[in-house]
Amino acid sequence: MHLRGVVLPEGEPRDLWVVNGRVRTQPVPNAQTVVDGGYLVPGLVDAHCHVGLGPQGGVELPEAVEQAITDRDAGTLLIRDCGSPIDTRPLQERLDLPRIVRAGKHISKPKRYIPGISVEVETDLATAVAEQAADGDGWVKLVGDWIDRGEGDLAPLWTDDELAQAIKVAHDAGAKVTAHVFGEDALPGLINAGIDCIEHGTGLTDDTIALMAARGTALVPTLINIETFPGIAEKAGKYPRYANHMRDLHARVSRTVASAVEAGIPVYAGTDAGGGIRHGRIVDEIVALRGVGMSAVDAIGAASWNAREWLGFPSLTEGAAADIVVYDEDPRENLEVLRSPRMVMLRGRIH
Repeated sequence: MHLRGVVLPEGEPRDLWVVNGRVRTQPVPNAQTVVDGGYLVPGLVDAHCHVGLGPQGGVELPEAVEQAITDRDAGTLLIRDCGSPIDTRPLQERLDLPRIVRAGKHISKPKRYIPGISVEVETDLATAVAEQAADGDGWVKLVGDWIDRGEGDLAPLWTDDELAQAIKVAHDAGAKVTAHVFGEDALPGLINAGIDCIEHGTGLTDDTIALMAARGTALVPTLINIETFPGIAEKAGKYPRYANHMRDLHARVSRTVASAVEAGIPVYAGTDAGGGIRHGRIVDEIVALRGVGMSAVDAIGAASWNAREWLGFPSLTEGAAADIVVYDEDPRENLEVLRSPRMVMLRGRIH
């Protein structure tokens, strides 16, 4: 097949060819032109997504397939599955579903996370990390903080020593580590231990932002998920400190993420789909990133070419996978264009 259009992020008119699911940059004889005009964007990325998770916990594989199709049809062709209670490897075998980079299951302490979702360990974090590193696709997901009902507020799950040992185990196995973190107190230990990414990060302060920037730690703020914080607080009547904390984190999230962007922290788009957030909302997250101060180009890049590079997947270069979303208008001028792809091509197949 042959495609002609303005290719992002370069913004230059180019011709691309697709052979056996791969991009070619030199003419291919007898190729059928399937796109002539428009804007060609490397397949979108949801860098925090939970295929296989529903509001009541793990779902059956057919429902997980529908979740993945919903994401694909919104232009998401690469997913970093940030923890799933079910084995989604069968989905990786299907050519019609987005590429999924699995992180295995969340790791938490007993009664310190959503029931039935995580691997629960009391003390031996390093062993659990080694097991999930072996089971995933190069990522491990920790629960860094959660409500401690004894304290009545968010609190870290792990000591600094536990984190340092566990993250070293993951790195020695060739895996990266990310962590769910809402509050402030868990962040210094995680960042100093060498964690690769922070999810949510609503509790970031000037000090931890500077620390992340110095270490190159990535942030996936899941802004559309943070909009659920007031509702969470409303249901936390028995824990007023926790409720007020969640409201405060929500109230300052725009300033927090804007400060992280300004400090040069690598920021990527993730929806936290699964559970309370429906799938297929990557464009909402891109718009939200623009709303906290990212340029339109950087907001798209956070969900496309920059995120792909971060996860080890090239964009529209010679030999890259032909994962392409085509738009009639320039999404850099109007992000709402991203809601109406003219064509979605995954692995060289048009959907």
